[in-house]
Amino acid sequence: MGASLGQMVVFTGIADLALIDIVEGIAEGKALDLAQARPLYGSDVKVEGGTEAALVKDADLAVITAGITRQPGMSREELLLTNARIVGQCAEATGKYAPNAFVMMISNPLDAMTYVAAQKTGFPKNRVMGMAGVLDSARFRHFLSEAIGGSVKDIQAMVLGGHGDEMVPLLSSAVWQGEKIEKVVSAEALEKIVSRTKNAGSEIVSKLKTSAFYSPAASAFEMIQAIFNDEKRLLPCSAWLEGEYGVNGIYVGVPVILGKGGVEKIVELELTEKEKELFAQSCQAVKSSVEKLKGLKV
Repeated sequence: MGASLGQMVVFTGIADLALIDIVEGIAEGKALDLAQARPLYGSDVKVEGGTEAALVKDADLAVITAGITRQPGMSREELLLTNARIVGQCAEATGKYAPNAFVMMISNPLDAMTYVAAQKTGFPKNRVMGMAGVLDSARFRHFLSEAIGGSVKDIQAMVLGGHGDEMVPLLSSAVWQGEKIEKVVSAEALEKIVSRTKNAGSEIVSKLKTSAFYSPAASAFEMIQAIFNDEKRLLPCSAWLEGEYGVNGIYVGVPVILGKGGVEKIVELELTEKEKELFAQSCQAVKSSVEKLKGLKV
């Protein structure tokens, strides 16, 4: 996923790029490959890669994708302890070498790993965020567009909550060409779409035998553009809650305004009673994961 995102960065020329991997030669080789594509992309950005954490020095933004990936039948939660240690090391290096960076978490379990990154860097809440809601919402919109037979461009829909089985696709605010989705798609079809959205990652893992990378990379890039171009986009991200939606002290997926200040504002949407209940359940699942991490040396 990191390499796929790197290709988008180099292709657009939005920023210089450094790839870091603990396996000797992997990041350096990918960096060389990307650098040699620059004449074809018309891109003059700098591209480097290697195993040294110091390559992140003075970065404006660090995207953490490190960790073991899911295997068929494996839940995101099973990755918790192993990836907490890996992410913790990456976050500490970021805090040391790039103290002014934004941190974007991709590793799973996403919300718990974003918490680890915040703890290890000590960065303020606006500079640490998790990419999941953008991806889950894109998947939701894709499945809705298939059911409708219309363009994804005409569908507005969002997924909140933790990046796991308890995520909450919002049907109450989903619209197609200004029409509520619930008036266009049958309740039975919507139930299947919600279920498929929740299991979209697992569906890919079952076929690909590893985690997705094209759609997560595109999702992360949308967030990067929003920050670097100060777009003030309304995007669902894993953000630190301090009373919003009645929740305190966790990172979880909510709509935010994303701009040059990072997470500049958390937007509180009006949810139905059922959606509030589901969101609370999702938050509790995230809290349970975080509780497992407390006291663990990562």
